Amino acid sequence: MELLEKTLSSIGKPDHLSAERASLRLDSLTKPPGSLGILEKIAIKLAAIQCQALPELSQKIVMVMAGDHGVVEEGVSAFPQEVTPQMVLNFLYEGAAINVLSKLAGAKVVVTDVGIKGEPIRHPNLKLRKIRPGTRNMAREAAMTREEAVAAIEAGIELVNEEIKKGATLIGTGEMGIGNTTPSSAILAAFSGMDVEILTGRGTGLNESSLKKKKQVIKKALEINRPDPDDPLDVLAKVGGLEIAALTGVVLGAAAQRIPVVIDGFISSAAALVAYKMNEESVNYMFASHLSQEPGHRVILELMGLAPMLHLDLRLGEGTGAVLAFNLFDASVKIIHEMATFEEAGVSNKQ
Repeated sequence: MELLEKTLSSIGKPDHLSAERASLRLDSLTKPPGSLGILEKIAIKLAAIQCQALPELSQKIVMVMAGDHGVVEEGVSAFPQEVTPQMVLNFLYEGAAINVLSKLAGAKVVVTDVGIKGEPIRHPNLKLRKIRPGTRNMAREAAMTREEAVAAIEAGIELVNEEIKKGATLIGTGEMGIGNTTPSSAILAAFSGMDVEILTGRGTGLNESSLKKKKQVIKKALEINRPDPDDPLDVLAKVGGLEIAALTGVVLGAAAQRIPVVIDGFISSAAALVAYKMNEESVNYMFASHLSQEPGHRVILELMGLAPMLHLDLRLGEGTGAVLAFNLFDASVKIIHEMATFEEAGVSNKQ
């Protein structure tokens, strides 16, 4: 708990003066003010995060947290739980979408086991931070104890601190865990007070009857556990997931060190929402990469005041949306550094 408390207290405010200077620089470039839209907004927010008018990026990392969920026993997923370790191995052998897109973006994939059920995975590139072999079935009891939730959060903080120490300047969040749209929907319902029927989607592709069952299971979990929306750790422990908790730690840890975090889809955004509820200043270090097909994703982003950069109908997870957005960050930094001003180019501006 000490690391979590220290991290929460270390999250500072953005540097508005650097943001203003970046904005002035962008307005002096050979284009109408604001005409590069999101690219300009990225540069300005990066300037505020880095406390410098000309933001810079070098090493990009996507941190993929993996964990299983006891609630899968209730039939809430179209895929069996065995897929979690199988897909983690796919990540490690670089055969998944996240690997392909990360190579395109020039990013490194860091995969961590924080709670996979079954036999341990042996691979030199796998980070081992297993808190327990999957969560408990939240439809019958709390998914985690508070101590387990804190341990998973602190694992995420430690891991992101390691990557930042090695030179990471941009962090993406990713996850793997069969059934994890169920706890993500429960987390959102607990915080928002909105109807589970509205917030819950098909996940990996449930049919109508399975979707109906999934909604019933989430309602049951909320009724049994009664998570307190005023206590983010209580919500996370009772209806969350180990990989969600670890990603919460990634977001908080990066924010505490003034490193921008690109949030992936629905599950990653549920983790970001927990981080936001723990310290609202953390949202100043977050970027929403895309809007997924899950109906609750839009609600989460609206609760945090974040606008998605991409609208691609993604619903894969893994961090795929985050690394696709990495390319926009590269473009944004190139623009503010390399584009000529009106004066430099000898072009007349509107004055």
